[in-house]
Amino acid sequence: MTSRERVLTAFRHREPDRVPAWCGASPEFRAILRERLGLGEDDEALSLHLGDDFRRVFARYAGPPERSPSSCFIHPEATSRTPFGVERYGYGYGQPLHHPLAAAESPADIGRFAWPDPDWMDVSAIRAEGRAWNGEFAVLGGDWSPYFHDLIDLFGMERFMTLMVDGPEVVAAAAERIVDYYLAVSRRIFEAAADAIDVFFIGNDFGTQNGPIVGEPMFRRFFLPPLRRLIDLGHAFGLKVQLHCCGGFAALIPCLIDAGLDALQSLQPDARDMAPARLKGLYGRDIVLNGCIDTHHLLIRGTPELVRRGTRAVLEVMKPGGGYIASPSHDYLLPETQVDNVLALYETIREFGGYVQD
Repeated sequence: MTSRERVLTAFRHREPDRVPAWCGASPEFRAILRERLGLGEDDEALSLHLGDDFRRVFARYAGPPERSPSSCFIHPEATSRTPFGVERYGYGYGQPLHHPLAAAESPADIGRFAWPDPDWMDVSAIRAEGRAWNGEFAVLGGDWSPYFHDLIDLFGMERFMTLMVDGPEVVAAAAERIVDYYLAVSRRIFEAAADAIDVFFIGNDFGTQNGPIVGEPMFRRFFLPPLRRLIDLGHAFGLKVQLHCCGGFAALIPCLIDAGLDALQSLQPDARDMAPARLKGLYGRDIVLNGCIDTHHLLIRGTPELVRRGTRAVLEVMKPGGGYIASPSHDYLLPETQVDNVLALYETIREFGGYVQD
């Protein structure tokens, strides 16, 4: 099977030739891996070495410099800017330096905000980039669409939480405008290149280590409708839709299945109610499960032998019947992750991820 055939077979909840493999990692960690393996700057060679069955395409920012994601910052310490003008600083994606909607009190205040223009994103190269792999790999595309995090950035966490009770119409108005933007960007991407993309990949972290950030009733009221809009867009273009979500959000998985979501990525096995056997038993027939190999402890503090044993244990639970993609329990391996452990993980997937074919 090609990688693409392998992935799409898993998405049909059937058993391919082997479990598909996924590697999400920071640019810094990928550079460390390339150096260790003597691959220079050849990132494609790294993906091939690991056996990663996925590739990804992105739109590029082409809007005004003052709204650029990477330059012209107002705050001198800022290192990035969201599409909604929130400047951030710190490790990885960092933390917001300001909350532009902290004083918003009405939907009219939301309407007066300087919302971004979807035309600022250039989609012209995406189709050629996706088709350059000649159908060999499963291609991820579409805007990341982290609307939940954008709401927190724009209002500030405390204000955001109180507004859901004291000003729900304000939260709803902001969520609608945020998702309107992301829908428009992804629609442009799919109109230009849906035939070169297989999976609409989006990300919102609804969980903490001990459970969902908000309970199911509030989730269904505020955050499931925007997610359903994104899922429906992907399906309208014939794409599978996969959500990256960290933490212990197990209580929300039935909502996500009801909304038509095809796959969940990350799946932290040490978070509340996220044990692989539990997820497979309850939801493995209804949604593709991607992850479950512990990044939090095993890949950081373990040894290659412990990683091999842990990976085999997860494969034994998750493989049967298909519907599983093997990967670390986060989509952004960081530089402190042990290189030997990561290499051991992918070697184990290759060695023990195969299915017995009739």
